[in-house]
Amino acid sequence: MPHLTIVADILAKPDQIDFLKEKLEALIPPTLKEEGCVQYDLHQDNENPAHFLFFENWESRELWQKHMEAGHILAHIAATENAVESVSLYEMTRV
Repeated sequence: MPHLTIVADILAKPDQIDFLKEKLEALIPPTLKEEGCVQYDLHQDNENPAHFLFFENWESRELWQKHMEAGHILAHIAATENAVESVSLYEMTRV
């Protein structure tokens, strides 16, 4: 069965770039330890430092949903809600 690929497209508020980057980087170690996490890579746009992208692969949608309900994710969302301009999530499958 193919992995679930998640692309999380995140735009920081201009005055919150460094804060948000630090918080996004902090998500990586605990997420990589989660059941079903195959890949969890953070990227920052070379021309627009406010633009971040997570490229993720999960063994299943159910395990990704479990991740989205994990304590560190919920704490992150609460701590960064005023730092984020927008978030778009894309659920994809490699073809």
